[in-house]
Amino acid sequence: MCLIFLFSMVSLLKDFVESEFFLIDGDSLFITCVSNVNFKKGQTLHFFYIVEQFLHDFIQKEAKFVIVFFKDAENMYFSYPELQALRMILIQHLEHNTDVTIHTEFSNCLSPEWEIFLQQCYPYFLIVSERGITPCQTDFLNIFIIHALQKKISIVQPSGIESDVLRIYGYCASSCYSHRLIYRLIIQRLQTGHSLFRFVFKKFFLLQIHQTLSLLQNLWPEGADIRSVVCSISCSVTLKLYKKMLHKAEDCENLNICTENHNTQDLKKPPTLKEAADLCRMLCLTVVLLQRLPLFQRAKSRIITHVWDSTLSPFLRTLKKCEFFILKQLEARNNWNVNFTGLPDLTDNILWKNIAYYYEIEYRLNLELGDTLMQECLKLWNTVLLLSGDGDLGGLIPLRTTSRPFLTQKQTSPGGMCIIMYVFCFFLSDDPAVLSLSKKREFDELTHWHSARPLSDDFERTRCSSDAKSKDAKGRWEIQKLHHFYHVFGKSLIGSNRSVRIKTNAEKFIEENQKRQLAKLEKREEERWNNLSLYIEKEIKESPKSGIKRLEDFLQICPVKSVRFTAEMVGMDACFKLWMEYCLKTEAESRDISIIINLMKRIHIIHEKYSELLQNTHRQKLAKYLRYIGFDNLAHSLYPQRELLDVVDNNESAVIVAPTSSGKTYASYYCMEKILREGNEGVVVYVAPTKALVNQVVGTVCNLFTKALPKGLVVCGTFTRDYRHDALNCQILVTVPQCLEILLLSPHNQKWVKRMRYVIFDEVHCLGGEIGAEVWEHLLVMIRCPFLALSATISNPEHLTEWLVLIKRYWQHVESTMENSGSSQNALKASKKQQRKRIEKSSHIVRLVWYKERYNDLEKYVCSLKDNDFLIEHYHPCAALTVNHIEKYGIPLDLGFSPRESILLYDAMVHVWPEWPRMQELEPEEFSCFKNKVVIMRADAKKYEEELKKEVIHWTQLDRTKVLKDKWFNLIWQIIWAFQTLMKILRRLRGTRQCYKLHSLLRRGIGYHHGSMEYEERQVVEMLFRLKHIKVVTATSTLALGINMPCKSVVFMEDSVFLDALNFRQMSGRAGRRGEDLIGNVFFYDIPLPKIQRLLKSNVPKLKGQFPLSISLVLRLMLLVAKANDKEDAKAKALSVLQHSLMSFKRPKIECMLKFYFIYSLQFLVTEGYLNEECVPIGYAGLVSHLHYHEPANFVLVSLLVKGLFHKLCIPISIDGRKTFSEDVMETLVVVLANLFGRRYLPPCVENFKKKFSLSKVTLDDLPKDFAAVVEEHNNRMQGNFGSFLLTISKLADMRKEYQLPLSEIDFSGKECEDSELVSHLMPGAESRTAVSPFACLSNITDQDLFDINVAMLQTINLNVKNIPLLCLNKYDKTGRKCPLNAYALNFYKHGSLLALTLDNWLNMGDAFNLIRDFALVIQISLSELCDDEDDNVVLAFKQLSEAFKTKLWKKRRY
Repeated sequence: MCLIFLFSMVSLLKDFVESEFFLIDGDSLFITCVSNVNFKKGQTLHFFYIVEQFLHDFIQKEAKFVIVFFKDAENMYFSYPELQALRMILIQHLEHNTDVTIHTEFSNCLSPEWEIFLQQCYPYFLIVSERGITPCQTDFLNIFIIHALQKKISIVQPSGIESDVLRIYGYCASSCYSHRLIYRLIIQRLQTGHSLFRFVFKKFFLLQIHQTLSLLQNLWPEGADIRSVVCSISCSVTLKLYKKMLHKAEDCENLNICTENHNTQDLKKPPTLKEAADLCRMLCLTVVLLQRLPLFQRAKSRIITHVWDSTLSPFLRTLKKCEFFILKQLEARNNWNVNFTGLPDLTDNILWKNIAYYYEIEYRLNLELGDTLMQECLKLWNTVLLLSGDGDLGGLIPLRTTSRPFLTQKQTSPGGMCIIMYVFCFFLSDDPAVLSLSKKREFDELTHWHSARPLSDDFERTRCSSDAKSKDAKGRWEIQKLHHFYHVFGKSLIGSNRSVRIKTNAEKFIEENQKRQLAKLEKREEERWNNLSLYIEKEIKESPKSGIKRLEDFLQICPVKSVRFTAEMVGMDACFKLWMEYCLKTEAESRDISIIINLMKRIHIIHEKYSELLQNTHRQKLAKYLRYIGFDNLAHSLYPQRELLDVVDNNESAVIVAPTSSGKTYASYYCMEKILREGNEGVVVYVAPTKALVNQVVGTVCNLFTKALPKGLVVCGTFTRDYRHDALNCQILVTVPQCLEILLLSPHNQKWVKRMRYVIFDEVHCLGGEIGAEVWEHLLVMIRCPFLALSATISNPEHLTEWLVLIKRYWQHVESTMENSGSSQNALKASKKQQRKRIEKSSHIVRLVWYKERYNDLEKYVCSLKDNDFLIEHYHPCAALTVNHIEKYGIPLDLGFSPRESILLYDAMVHVWPEWPRMQELEPEEFSCFKNKVVIMRADAKKYEEELKKEVIHWTQLDRTKVLKDKWFNLIWQIIWAFQTLMKILRRLRGTRQCYKLHSLLRRGIGYHHGSMEYEERQVVEMLFRLKHIKVVTATSTLALGINMPCKSVVFMEDSVFLDALNFRQMSGRAGRRGEDLIGNVFFYDIPLPKIQRLLKSNVPKLKGQFPLSISLVLRLMLLVAKANDKEDAKAKALSVLQHSLMSFKRPKIECMLKFYFIYSLQFLVTEGYLNEECVPIGYAGLVSHLHYHEPANFVLVSLLVKGLFHKLCIPISIDGRKTFSEDVMETLVVVLANLFGRRYLPPCVENFKKKFSLSKVTLDDLPKDFAAVVEEHNNRMQGNFGSFLLTISKLADMRKEYQLPLSEIDFSGKECEDSELVSHLMPGAESRTAVSPFACLSNITDQDLFDINVAMLQTINLNVKNIPLLCLNKYDKTGRKCPLNAYALNFYKHGSLLALTLDNWLNMGDAFNLIRDFALVIQISLSELCDDEDDNVVLAFKQLSEAFKTKLWKKRRY
């Protein structure tokens, strides 16, 4: 069976890991680990270390999973007894020694029980291998895969799984319609009798093992270690069976039972019974050593290359068969106390061979075994003799009674890694192509390293749109058009009546004159009101209608606004006091509802007409009155975020955690307004995670603020990787994290950096994201000014705040030190003080502002089809909870109820438990917060909700059967909205890809929104929806990160691997328009109920730090320190980055490890010539730092340039007197650059389907030999430098934990055996194994293998080999299969079609466009400034290649 599954690398565990319950196929886990390239056959303990490390990595990242072993899969190992036994050991180890949930009750994936299980749990994805050990098992697994895909369950390959500090990644294949068709064909084939499975089962050993096991139980009634049990029974039974086989055998062929592919000549002389007994005696000694020797001593075992002689194969296979059936029998025995902790260390084949080698080759040494080991071994061997019933086998001593060789020398092919140096003979140091690129010259960011031409940095390289300084007419027209669009775009975001105009000094002077002229009139009106106020207030109390009428008469004739405001406040107070008196009366009929109507009218008028006169005290009063009469939501909007405003007013920093649509961005715009009012120098930087959010914020700012500024300055500017305008001459800069990092690390932009007054980080939970998380961390530690960090989804904001407080204390210390640094800076300090006279001093306080309630409630609904009817049923949040979840995690903090849902929960609880003691107390009409109230306030409803939640938790402690007995109701993925037409906005679609499709839908009131669209298209959809011209929008997760598109209802339709709890919370937060809807609706359609439950009950994620350093970052920091004008400030920034990573917060060992990483990075940079001895950047430091996001390809590129290989490749031909390059040269150049900068891997299985693709290039060719040799040389230098680093940091490991299995925590430490000469001889510790896990040492892995074998590293040093910048020419999965590189860049160059990439290169259209665009950008960046000779062949070749990509991508537009 040959099936094609389109895999793509995705992050398996997102932020809300509790929602991502998944399944692991036990046999796929077994196959992957037993096929691991590090694992040596027979090293059971190392195998279990690999398994547990795999599972522990998931558990450490809070993943939820179960493992499934199918019964039918067991029979497929019958021809492989060693694997069959090891599989049984794995199952029993997981059952007895870990808390992992495993299922072994299902026959196969087609059984009805399995169908029911899937319906009940519905996994997020299934980890299953597409390849088995045998063709039969491969078919079995492929049927399992197809069965899962047709159930819309995504699958993940276990062999390609990778991980870092925060994430786990894997090749994932999602369901499509073709999988259902294939599944139907498979079912038809099975039903017609073409079985894909081969079931073989032999009961050859069962009787003998059963009898022997019973006898051993009588000998050891108190119990025994599992290793002693298995060894004694397997040896005794195998010897008995072997003896009978020898008696019956007429020739050697009878011994070839269950063997495959053995040479018959090797079996002509089978071992005799005594030779078999010698093997068993040595096996007994091996088991005793396993029981007595600590792991750190066994890890010193010497390395031998011998293997067992092939004539021993039948006997060894019989031993393994016995092991399997022994464990099978023990599984059914519950009346015997067997210690299973030794199960993962059942056998050690290398130790057994070491013992055999000694008694076969080195027996003349006559080394003593030791009394203790001798006694234990004698006891075990005597048990074997007793169980076998054969006294002719002899005693323990001598251990070896025969001379037959058991071992043979393993045949090894000569080879090894060899760097081909002859390819460099053409490029000597005097070659002009190399000589022109001097490496020793000091690097200055302002000029090239080899010429005086100006050098552009990352900021200058970014495409600049026309800005306020443009002198040409076209540039001014472009900026006017852009500002007009932002005005229209912003109006759709905030409306047209909320603009804030910052007045100039002249305008302020005129306004002051007008105020003086009006002062007399105001004073006169105030006197008139003072004379009338007491009378009007008294009349309102006695006769509300006439009193209100007299008040309104005064308001109509009063010309002064401030006096009218005072009168309105008095009228509001009088109405409120009157309502209070009426509420105290017991007669319901005496309460005049007109009073509350007039009160609400006064509040509305004050808020709408006099908002600019409202002070904090006034807002407090309005909010108090609204809360009293039950309008908590209005009170919240009238007096918004007071604590946030206080933070900004005091120049403090804050971590702001609040639900979506709670208005937390209000403080951001308040902060901007404050800085704009202070003067023209201060800058506010708004950091958004995506370009879409950047455009949204720019539109809002342009529409919200206007200010008259000096020529050349503007209010708002932007800076992204694709474009920038007015970035350094604006007061509000909106940017993405990577671009702000460029500015902070640029030595010659430090003057601008000092202008920053506030930085606003929106969606700061990206600090724990998949890509770019370390950049967010760098920004937070480098900024000196106050900040606002906004997020809706952080569960540990206290930890984040504590870390940020530590950083601010550091900066406070730095500033105090710099102020007292010496008299030499007094003049500079004086000038700075003059500049900052009007600027308030920044505070170093960091506050945590945590709002836990939404502005409005969300109610969930499940949509389904039943009997051709479309049903919409309410889904109560409590239906997602289970008793186990409540006991383990409690009720999630953000799992809220609407008031209706609280009443429904109470009714359900009464129905389940009619004798409930608190039933009367929590009866809604009797509840203390509700009783005797005309209007029930929101706060009262929340108190009632909290009491019900407490009671639900209490029920779990009383009786599990009472809690959530009934599951109420039954969930959707994507968002829906609609529109009619607006031609002015639709013009923005001109020139976009496939704009006609979107335009056609927009005319029908339908829009769509996804990542593959151009940002102009997404903006048009967003604007038209906000302006209510469209009502229906179908979207992906592009609306998850803060895009302002509120709606009444959100619909999630169909399941997806990308539908996790984070996206669910972010997108469901769009439901419920602030100020319009009290309830937002969330609908689910065609999503399994278990998935819905996990989405609702998962807890908010915790923020954890990524690995913060890289060699390129260290180089950029050195560049900043060396070239910055303010050296002290630059040093402080660099030290802040190095000392205050979130990963090392409160973890001193990791902090020490990062210091070593920095030291070895400096050593590498100095050795390679990027820094001189004073750590000043020289040579190619500029090129490397510009390409920092492509590490390690940036360092390899320099190596290729130094060796002159590009000049060798780029040989031009002349056409019409002009240099050009042939297609062969261009294609080779694309291959080289794609191997450096376009490294996107495909799963190994793609190699099986090469023949299915016709003209397209799917897998990338290897580098040419001379280029590959340079890469190997670079890797060798890198390994030499960082190999010492790994050995150094190994001393930081927690060796107590290193001798424990990661998951079961079984300890294999102990006291060293010192009284045995034989043990000391077998385990001399001659090889270097300092940084290698002692478990990996059992498979003969040493420090030399560290860079090839990531899993071999010590597990407690918290470092991944991926943090070492090696450019591996070949990548292999866990089983040793090669992962080829995707040839998307070469394929696009040859055919110029993005559609071909989607069909053949396993890319979607959006990814294909972005990858090709980024690749074209790299070509332009990397070599456009390499040489001052414009006719240099390399420069011309790259220019030709860059133009070719631009033409194919932007001009032809072939999709």
